[in-house]
Amino acid sequence: MPESQSPGADPSGAVPVYAGPHGGGANQIRVRAYNERLLLSLVRRTAGLSKADIARLSGLSAQTASVIIRALEQDGLLMRGDPVRGKVGKPSVPMALNPDGAYSFGLKIGRRSADLVWMDFVGTVRERRIETYKYPTPETIRQFVRTAIDSLVAKMTPVQRARIAGLGIAAPFELWNWVDEMGAPEQDMNAWRDIDLVEDIGEIVSFPVFLQNDATAACGAELVFGQGANYADFAYFFIGSFIGGGVVLNQAVYAGRTGNAGAFGSMPVGDRAGNPSQLIDQASLFVLEEMLNADGINPDQLWRDPESWGDIGPQLDLWIAQAARSLAVAITSVCSVIDFETVIVDGGFPPYVRDRVVAAIRDAVTGLDLQGIAMPRVEPGVVGNGARAIGAASLPLFSRYLLDQNVLFKQVEG
Repeated sequence: MPESQSPGADPSGAVPVYAGPHGGGANQIRVRAYNERLLLSLVRRTAGLSKADIARLSGLSAQTASVIIRALEQDGLLMRGDPVRGKVGKPSVPMALNPDGAYSFGLKIGRRSADLVWMDFVGTVRERRIETYKYPTPETIRQFVRTAIDSLVAKMTPVQRARIAGLGIAAPFELWNWVDEMGAPEQDMNAWRDIDLVEDIGEIVSFPVFLQNDATAACGAELVFGQGANYADFAYFFIGSFIGGGVVLNQAVYAGRTGNAGAFGSMPVGDRAGNPSQLIDQASLFVLEEMLNADGINPDQLWRDPESWGDIGPQLDLWIAQAARSLAVAITSVCSVIDFETVIVDGGFPPYVRDRVVAAIRDAVTGLDLQGIAMPRVEPGVVGNGARAIGAASLPLFSRYLLDQNVLFKQVEG
């Protein structure tokens, strides 16, 4: 299969768990690439490992581990930290991933905006570009990617350009759905039905392209770069234009049979009057947009600057109350199926809004009948608005350099 194409989803939907201390390495030359990935993954997950620690945790001989580490240093993927002196023996030298060892780009295609980030090997976003629109069209996205990539690559040195691992895309798998809620012409949105995003964007850039569902990508970013590493299992809700989510089991993202596990937006929750409704129609940001429009307030600030909304007014209070009430019901339903210890909530809004939403959810949960359900902790995410693009940018890095499957989701055909 060509490098730029997405493999099909595993029929079981299972995502392999990271091969840690008990996974072991292998000393055969024919699997050196596996061992290199294993060592890079160990260093990424655990800061401050020495060569001896790496050999012990990987199951490789000290000599084999030393040879591989030296090669990874020469390739610029690993770097040495300052020696740590103990009471006896030689000082221990901690190893770390070199931030400049590799780079990737992550593209989030949303229903109101597109983001593109340039990310380094340790997950730091070097630069970001944002494009807002009333609704996305294939040509709008192509032009945005072309312009943004050209401007970012122009800032790179020749050495940096040679270290680009690829471009990951995070997008709703059925971007043409919910046309009425978006206020977009049906014929324009139907254009997405026949688009192969991997192939389409692959014609614009000169490096491999990867694809993942946007909410699943955000979930993976929280797992790897946020507080998700603190929990073995958790449900994840991301509130964007339309609300979505993800599922983490045994410290790995579970993408499901079609890659759409955690499609919480379709959950029935009912509206305030008790009429049938889905979570997507109660807790999405397009609902807040409609509230603002109804009161003659320009909602563009929601998408133009997700990190700072300014003073929106009472419409925000009303939306938070409505979203929290519906999310409390959805969380109760999710936890009646899988006994999650934690639910993490994040979204495309400023941190103060996220914290208010989480606090309101906690209050709303106390008013529900919880008999027979062990309620999880409801915690705020820490990656924030950029989670979808960051999760997308992780795909090329993990595909090329690492073994951890926490963010190397089972990819599916768009």
